Order: sequence, then C-alpha cells, then structure tokens
Amino acid sequence: MGHWKFLQEGDIIDAVSPGYASTPEDIEGSREFLLRWGLTPRIPKNLIKPHFLHSNEDEARFRFLKAAIEAEDSNTIWCLRGGYGSNRLLPMLAKLTKPKQPKLVIGLSDVTSLFAFFQQEWKWPVMHAPILDRMGRNVTLPRHEKEFRDLLFGTKKEITFKKLKPLNDAAKETKQIKSKIVGGNLTVLQSTMGTPWQIKADRSLLFIEDIGERGYRIDRMLEQFRQGGILKKCDGIILGEFLEGAEPKTGVNNFKQVFNRWAQDLEIPLYSGLEAGHGTIQRPIPFGTSCELSKSGNSFELVIQSGGKK
Repeated sequence: MGHWKFLQEGDIIDAVSPGYASTPEDIEGSREFLLRWGLTPRIPKNLIKPHFLHSNEDEARFRFLKAAIEAEDSNTIWCLRGGYGSNRLLPMLAKLTKPKQPKLVIGLSDVTSLFAFFQQEWKWPVMHAPILDRMGRNVTLPRHEKEFRDLLFGTKKEITFKKLKPLNDAAKETKQIKSKIVGGNLTVLQSTMGTPWQIKADRSLLFIEDIGERGYRIDRMLEQFRQGGILKKCDGIILGEFLEGAEPKTGVNNFKQVFNRWAQDLEIPLYSGLEAGHGTIQRPIPFGTSCELSKSGNSFELVIQSGGKK
C-alpha cells in the first residue's frame, strides 16, 4: 500500500462529494473547520447542484473527483459526506490512468465503494474517518478531534483501540494477529459483490459497521460473504458500531443474537468494540497499513500504523 504524506499547515485539501449533497451551511462549516486546522480548503463552486438522488449528476461528480485525483498541488482528498452514489462512479474511475503519486482518501459510509477501488486497484492509502461536513458541525469530542489531527499531521504514527471483546473461541484463543484492515460499511461492501471491485479480505482483518439495517439483513449479508468466499482466507472480523435496525414487533434490534450466532458459526476470530461507524464516536481507521491485534488481559488491543510519512 502506498504511503501518504503527513499534512502540514497550508496544505490544500480537495473536497469531493461523490454521494449525497451537503447543505450550504455544512459546506461553509467544512471550510471553516479546515481553515481552523491551518489547511487550505478547495471546494469547487459548482460541486453541489440539485439532483433527485445525489449531490450532482454522475458525470459532474466524477469530473470533480477526477480533478482532485489529478491535481498536482494536493495530497489529500476528503469527502464532504457519504450517502448513496459513489459506486456509480467506479466504471468511470476504472478508465483513468493511475497517477504516479498516491493520495490519501478520507471518508466513511458510502465512500466504502471508493475505498474498495482505490485500495485494491491502485494500492492507494484510505482512511475510514469522519466526513468533512461532520467535522464542520463541531460535534466531535475535543479529544477525538485532537487524536484525528495528530494522526493526519504525523504527531502520532499509530492509533490504538483498546478493550476489543472476543466473541468466539477462535478469538479467545488468539494471542496475536499481524495483519491489515479492510472493509467499511457492510451494506456498501455487499454492493461490491459480483463486480470487478468485490471486496478482498484475504490475509486481512475485516472491519464492518452499519446503520438502519435489521438483524436478518445483517445476517444475510454475512452469509453472502461466506458463500462468496470472502471469509475463506480472512484473518478475522472486527465489529464497529451497528445502530438502529429495530424490529417492528419489539421496537429493539436483535443484533446480539445475530452476532452470537455468527460467533458460533465462524472458524475465524470475531471481535466487537471498535469505536467507529455512524455513531457519536468516529475514531479514524487507516486501511491497508500494518496492524497488530494482541491479547491484553481478558480483552484485546488493536494497534494500526497510520501509513503516513514526511
């Protein structure tokens, strides 16, 4: 996986909008946030236009993404928000010539589609982390914003997740796993199945999270992964946050039963407790870099290298 350059004050950040539209207020908030971090926001004037599904027409969203990819004066692409649309850009992306210089791509949720392409096709570094307009709304806790900034600016070269919970015997009996992280939003990962950009989890720890999906849908997606061979050579699965998805009859979700079932079914380790997803806490996760998961008392600790360099 290619290295990315640590941010420095004054660096240009290319904002893109591959999925849903951000409001004018959120765009302005994103701009102010980047300026507060000492960075130079580049948010094209016509990035957002009225559309019944997306932030703009497919061709326009791709044109702005292509410009950010090919810009020689920037090293970082940061998605304004998630929301459906990124996967429609992949066939157009596939026709581009891979630039010589890799860039860091930041986002989450629907941006998982772009992650699958950039990580697998171009070996570009990607980071599952808060979208720009969320940072611009100032809803991130100060300690988590500092952790994120330290990681991007190179003050910290790794991030540690403590107290991961082992859910099956394979996880409990594991002492150490040296691997790399792949994955993202479970529903979006499922949408890559059967495409040229189908998620590959061989010799990797698969991180998954989701929001608004009921338990049977989560079970169905994981079963498709199993039948599709995605889990065959996977080092293990790590669960981020799974939110909402209440059952109509009970008003609560049945995630616990679903994941307990999978814990018993799986021959590979299954862990929960990674503080990332669509919830209040969205800690950054570098994908594709070296990581180490090791036992710490009755729980596990995951240390992921940032992949950045000066």
